[in-house]
Amino acid sequence: MSAPSPTAAQIRSLPKAVLHDHLDGGLRPSTVRELGEELGVEPPAASDEGVADWFEAAADSGSLPRYIATFDRTLALMQMAPALRRIAREFVEDMVADGVVYAETRWAPQQHLAGGLMMGEAVAAVQEGLDEGVAASERAGRRIVVGQILSHMRQLPPTLELVELAAARRDRGVLGVDLAGPEAGFPASRFAEVFERARELQVPITIHAGEADGVASIAQALDCGATRLGHGVRLVDDLGPESGGPGGAGEPGPVARRVLDGGVCLEVCPRSNLQTSAAASMDTHPVDRLRRLGARVALSSDNRLMSRTSTSREWQRVVDTFAWTLDDMERATLDALAAGFAPAAQRAALGEDVVVPAYAAARR
Repeated sequence: MSAPSPTAAQIRSLPKAVLHDHLDGGLRPSTVRELGEELGVEPPAASDEGVADWFEAAADSGSLPRYIATFDRTLALMQMAPALRRIAREFVEDMVADGVVYAETRWAPQQHLAGGLMMGEAVAAVQEGLDEGVAASERAGRRIVVGQILSHMRQLPPTLELVELAAARRDRGVLGVDLAGPEAGFPASRFAEVFERARELQVPITIHAGEADGVASIAQALDCGATRLGHGVRLVDDLGPESGGPGGAGEPGPVARRVLDGGVCLEVCPRSNLQTSAAASMDTHPVDRLRRLGARVALSSDNRLMSRTSTSREWQRVVDTFAWTLDDMERATLDALAAGFAPAAQRAALGEDVVVPAYAAARR
């Protein structure tokens, strides 16, 4: 007998792991409005609901570059240490409220220096906020492990400084490095030296690829040492026709085979994929086909403000569309934990002490 699909209440309450959530894409609408008033930056609307409406509508463009343009609004509010600290603290609070027990937040320190901060100071401010959020959750009896991913931006010049900073703070909350930004026209190969240095320093690497560009972009990310792919949904372009054979997902081509054989995790964010036209609809979204192929898939929220979403809502979309079960949800959560960049002992303990018992109880 197959496991049942989780109910909406179970999706919200069961432990989840988030690998792909942008700090500058997850501000609360109330925070956008309040920080705007404090800093003299006019918010896009006068009410919290109006702010949420504006970001969702502006991001529903069908284009990754136009989607990215909405970040100008949030970045303008994130140039001073107190704002960074507040937003990071609220990130943890919102993850805990959504049943998340493991969360990585990614952001690009190079984009937060207009107020006079140095990159190290900006990273320290974010860490202070994360630490405050974790401490508050522990006082409330809620367990969560969080950390930062420092992102390079494809459209900015490569810099070794960010990798050196990540390495220096590996025992102080920084978990790895990323490459984000407009994918098409800005190849990962421009950052080959940066990621070579990251490998030398044993800093884990995830790279946005296979979102707004195709299989060649995924191959470049793998060449740069990525052990995870941000989105990666265009990997389906390297599959043969779906068949009635085992899994029925289609025969993998050479790049798909590299992903499968290497255990590379795909950080899939369905709602934003629809907004940027990485997928045309939920019915045709590649996430189910990729899972049937045997790929490690971790569902995440990407940009909760722009996509008006949460990790639970992303899970609800997939469960409603593809009838994923409690077993599927548990497996994806454990796969996400296995692919996380926090110390292995922390991740293993969450799996053994929190995730597995919770899903076992849900199936009874």
